[in-house]
Amino acid sequence: MSNIDVNKYKGVVNALGSIFGSESAGNTISSSNNIIPKPSDKLAEDLYRLVEQYNYGNSIRLEQNERGVTIHILDDVLFPPGRATLNEASKTVLSRLAEVIKTLPNDIRIEGHTDNVPINTPQYPSNWHLSVDRALSTGYFLIQEEGISADKVSVVGYAEYRPIASNDTPQMRALNRRVDIVILKK
Repeated sequence: MSNIDVNKYKGVVNALGSIFGSESAGNTISSSNNIIPKPSDKLAEDLYRLVEQYNYGNSIRLEQNERGVTIHILDDVLFPPGRATLNEASKTVLSRLAEVIKTLPNDIRIEGHTDNVPINTPQYPSNWHLSVDRALSTGYFLIQEEGISADKVSVVGYAEYRPIASNDTPQMRALNRRVDIVILKK
């Protein structure tokens, strides 16, 4: 058995936290004896301020959980129905978000989601194809136009298999059609 010097432990945690983007020892969690920095409270504040400043409250939702901070962007902000091409308005939204994201050392994961209404077009034979293409379009824009380092970005498509609402009504299905930008904990 060994004794841990609490002051030395806090000093190490604070030092590691500053390296990995955490502001303080109180801003970490312990998981299987690994110290994992959480995204800082400043990040959440900056994102909430951006959503309020540009009146995105109906189209962008923020969530903080064990994975990190998730920015849920409803598809009507980024894409026309059944498409994955960003228009100028969607590029503006992503550029504003990128100003906050690119200051972080954290990796980000772009996740495409759809509702459960099947799609079958020559370009998108399934919701998998559409969800992946939307995530790719978003990821490529952030990398190529906003300068986010490509080695920090991963892209995944979940189709209709990770809903955040039921698919019982058009309003609920609209919540499931989204692109999530997840700022991962280190």
